[in-house]
Order: sequence, then C-alpha cells, then structure tokens
Amino acid sequence: MIKLIASDLDGTLLQNDAQALTPRAIDLISKLCDAGIHFVSASGRQYDNQKRVFDPLKNRISFIAENGSICMHQGKVISRATINDDLAARILKEIKKQNHFEIVVSREDTCFIENNVPEFVNHIVNVMHNTTQIVDDITKVDGPILKIAICNMSDSTHIVDKYLKHLQDLFGSEIKVVTSGNIWIDFIAPGSNKGTALQNLMDLFHVKPEECVAFGDQYNDIEMLQLVGTSYAMSNAAPGISYYSTYVTDSVEDVLEDILAQVR
Repeated sequence: MIKLIASDLDGTLLQNDAQALTPRAIDLISKLCDAGIHFVSASGRQYDNQKRVFDPLKNRISFIAENGSICMHQGKVISRATINDDLAARILKEIKKQNHFEIVVSREDTCFIENNVPEFVNHIVNVMHNTTQIVDDITKVDGPILKIAICNMSDSTHIVDKYLKHLQDLFGSEIKVVTSGNIWIDFIAPGSNKGTALQNLMDLFHVKPEECVAFGDQYNDIEMLQLVGTSYAMSNAAPGISYYSTYVTDSVEDVLEDILAQVR
C-alpha cells in the first residue's frame, strides 16, 4: 500500500512553466491526504515559495526545499544542510568571471539576487514570487547559505551544458553540481539532496521505500527516484532520467488519480 508520495514541481507537477497548481491537482492531493497518504513537495524552490504554491494544502503536506538542503513538516525543521562559507565564496568568485549567468543565493529566510538583468529580476520576483532581497554585491551576502543557483536566461542548452562540466571539474569533489532545469545549474549543500531529505521524512513517518512513490524530471531528482519503491520520470525529462525510474509518465495528476482509485 502506498503511504507517501513525493513530487518535484517545475517540469513535473507544474508543466509548461506554470506557477500555480491546477484545481485538479489540488483536489487530488487533498483527497490523498484525506486517505492518510503523506504528500511531499520536493523542489529546488525555496520553502516560502512552495508554501505559496500549495497554499490551500500547506498545513497538510511536507516540504523538501532548496533541493534537499532544508526539509519541513508542519512548520518544523526536520533537517537542514548548508554550504561552507569558504566554498560558497570560491564558487561565487568563479561564477563572477563570466557574464552568461545570473546568480541566486538562498538562505533559509530569503534569496538574494543582483539587479543586473531586468528579465531575470522580474522572473524571480514577479513570476516565481520568491521571497527576495536585491543586493549590490552578492558575494557579500552573509550565510548560512543553503543553496547557490545560476540561471542562463538565453535558454541555451549548449552554454549550460558546457559551463556545467567546467563547474563540475572545479568543484565536483566538494559539492554536487547539477542541472535543475533547462536554464538552471544548482550547487547542492554537501551531504544533502532530495533523497536524503525524503529519507528523513520516511523515518519520521515510519514509512518503507516500497510504500513510497516519487516523480521527477531532472538530475536533482535522481536520488529521490532511486530511493523509493516506485518512481516516475516525466516523458519530457532530461536525457537519461528515465534510467533511474520505474516508469515514465506524461502526467503526475493521472498517476495520482490511479493511486487514489486503488485506496478508495
């Protein structure tokens, strides 16, 4: 019997750059909660942002935010991981050497960006509705830092892939560097990922892997997909993600409806 469902947001539960859940998704998740199934939002997004997305359900579900750096249940911190100040400083210094990427530095209470590219600022503040502070110099931000993310607004896969390998060569022995979308590269706090955070929730709820289902579409979802008994990669997932999953699906909502039908 399924007792826990975890889903990534962007490209997974939220399709086509959507910033809000469909009424169908809200209804299905609510009914799953009514049936005693734990639902977990597992995203690279900040905790505040996810609470807004799941506003009607925010007190009924759990949250894995910043790619696993922080895990929350009913307003309580279940786990937290941070990036060492020295490592964060070296990463930011390296990124500042080029002009193709904008930077987001995430702290538990807010995220920080610079006001360099109006399109990027608008995306973070007005499209994603992140809790945000705009600063003159992002390298001067005080920690503790949960995550560093960089974004290429030109949506050039070639640029992202090439720079990803460069960053992995430089920092891969110290921190995990992965894509979290077509235009995003994330630095995930050492020792943390969506899988480790989900394991903490599974321990809290006394749930076994075979009682869990997960959905994802990017390389920051791999550990979560591998952890659970049944996993789904999205049909439009990044190349190779389906290798780590049990099934492939076009719609999280369709699978949720099937799961709900089995518990009724």
